[in-house]
Amino acid sequence: MHTRAETDDGRAALDDLCHVYRSPVLAYLRARGYPSSDAEDMTQAFFEQLLVRRMHAVADPERGRFRSFLLTSLKRFLANRHQHDNSLKRGGGQAPETLDAGLDCADAVDLSPDAVFDRDYALTVVARAFARLREEAAASGKADLFAAASEFLLESPDASEYGELALRLGLRRNTLAVAIHRLRSRLRDLIRNELSLTVDDAGALHAEMSALHKALAPNRTASGGSAAP
Repeated sequence: MHTRAETDDGRAALDDLCHVYRSPVLAYLRARGYPSSDAEDMTQAFFEQLLVRRMHAVADPERGRFRSFLLTSLKRFLANRHQHDNSLKRGGGQAPETLDAGLDCADAVDLSPDAVFDRDYALTVVARAFARLREEAAASGKADLFAAASEFLLESPDASEYGELALRLGLRRNTLAVAIHRLRSRLRDLIRNELSLTVDDAGALHAEMSALHKALAPNRTASGGSAAP
């Protein structure tokens, strides 16, 4: 049985996660065909319902993967809404726009809605880790190095780019290479830390890391397949 403190902590944890991962929900709805304004309203309604119904007992990161929980809950929300809309139509009422509206998200045309959700979720995780790394670099007096090398943290630079950047920063090429390697390694740690807030064990964390790599793979297809980056 949950104590009041545990219940409040669970609600707060879910509230925080919902705030952080609002973007993937919005991206999914737009990929399903809702215009931006409708998607915004539905996203708000979805999270209000999620929180008002106090679903933290299911969504608690200690109990499983938040990413899966969020997408499953969203699909259930849409199914219930669709059923309600159909009931309104049968009763002669005015129903909102259905799921078959034209796509309003040009960059998601070649991806399924599930793939759009996963990609945006992964980008959110990376962006938060990136922001933390920027803060750490600034705190250690390496803000300039981070700003110059940030474009190489997600994709390795080639030899010529290393040379050009080293010259611009007044560093030896090998010194710069080591610095970038350390930043990349720390970014991976921060991404793992971010994902660890949404899972319950090491196995789930490994699965979420794999899902993140898959979602961000450049050759991902509409069916969701990809090669490891």
